[in-house]
Amino acid sequence: MSTSKNIDPGSASKIKTHRKKVPAVSTLIDGVLSGDKMLLARALTLIESNKNEDRADAMQIVEHCLGINPNSIRIGITGVPGVGKSTFIEAFGSAITAQGKKVAVLTVDPTSTVSKGSILGDKTRMENLVRDPNAFIRPSASGASLGGVARKTRESILLCEAAGYDVILIETVGVGQSETVVHSMVDFFLLLKLAGAGDELQGIKRGIVEMADAIVINKADGANKKQASLAKAEFQRALHLYPPKSSGWIPKALSCSAINNEGIIEVLQMITDFIDKARTDGYLESHRREQNKYWFLQTVDSLLKIEFYRQPETKEKLEVLLKKVESSEISPFRAAEELLKTY
Repeated sequence: MSTSKNIDPGSASKIKTHRKKVPAVSTLIDGVLSGDKMLLARALTLIESNKNEDRADAMQIVEHCLGINPNSIRIGITGVPGVGKSTFIEAFGSAITAQGKKVAVLTVDPTSTVSKGSILGDKTRMENLVRDPNAFIRPSASGASLGGVARKTRESILLCEAAGYDVILIETVGVGQSETVVHSMVDFFLLLKLAGAGDELQGIKRGIVEMADAIVINKADGANKKQASLAKAEFQRALHLYPPKSSGWIPKALSCSAINNEGIIEVLQMITDFIDKARTDGYLESHRREQNKYWFLQTVDSLLKIEFYRQPETKEKLEVLLKKVESSEISPFRAAEELLKTY
């Protein structure tokens, strides 16, 4: 039996309008600074918006969050699908909150090419952490961003820090893309690995290992415990072959079982030791200054791209050149040069 005829179209429209109403910028800023999770989520939604009319409000919120909570810790976590990132982050995040600290988790899921939405839903796989009052989990779709990092992840970090979160965890997609982007926005870069996956030695050749401040062999339990121990030793030897890091830190290899909550405290203590050293010798402060410059240049690139494609002349010439490229009348490289001449 249908009840649609009993619904007032005008009322339905009002409900829809009410749901879409965005709180005032001042309300969002006050909510973020007071640690209100709901308003923090709404502010992050505004930050992630692609609408031109939202840009000024988003920028205002970000600027109000600059420089707040400078003692926060930013940790990037990556690894191939199946390595147990969500399970590890739940155990790791719970260990952080158990110490009386607040943790924010920014999980970046692969984007559906059909719906453009997130297809993994990491938040649903962190059942305990999502209920922790001292934890905040924000999943977002990666889009076309390099390294599986959402386009606005950097700004999201600032908002979470301003909301009082002591540790910010950024989980990347980990599907083989360059992880340089996430490396440029965190204090510590953690790479999760599996033992017996056939990539112990091959993984040593990859640039991602060179960027890692630590490698953690996950799922070191049951019959896999011995293999995990061997893999840990293999990676530890390999890490010594890389040039010293500018921080002076010597990368370490550890093992853990996130599902059994074993070895998690040791990982947390290792990162704490790194942060303490980095703060004492001034590396952390100088590193973040360099990151800010990188963010600035990346934003310039992004804005130039948006502005370029927004120009009417560009749109018109683009359609013409696309047809020529499709019919092989002109090479893609020559077409690109021709398009740039219109700007």
